[in-house]
Amino acid sequence: MSTITLEEFSRIAHKELPLLEVLGFNVERLEHGECTVRAIYKEDFLRPGGTVSGPVMMALADFAMWGAIMSRAGRVQMAVTSNLYINFLIRPEPGDIVAEAKVIKLGKRLAVGVVELFGNDQQNDLVAHVTCTYSLPPQPNN
Repeated sequence: MSTITLEEFSRIAHKELPLLEVLGFNVERLEHGECTVRAIYKEDFLRPGGTVSGPVMMALADFAMWGAIMSRAGRVQMAVTSNLYINFLIRPEPGDIVAEAKVIKLGKRLAVGVVELFGNDQQNDLVAHVTCTYSLPPQPNN
């Protein structure tokens, strides 16, 4: 069971990350240690060559991992990305991109997870694989 509801996470995210209004990311699922987020396609996401840009996919992965961490640890003030490594596997065609994030290790000071990004085409192809580490500052009750 998640320590925070999808509605709570969405409310916090929109308050603390005004950029979400521009990006249009939609949290579809939030469970204990897992988060699924959809980047709803916008023409602004495209780079030359007609593919979804890397920065959009990196932002999507980072946001999904933040949700996955909060679903396990609760609301962690000032949790920040300390490392995000992305392997771009195939060029995603114009369309939605879906991120599926999973926490694989949650410690007192670090959280490590993986994110898979899928294209929204007939094959639901894996377009990128991400590993991500978050720094978790000491919390008042620790």
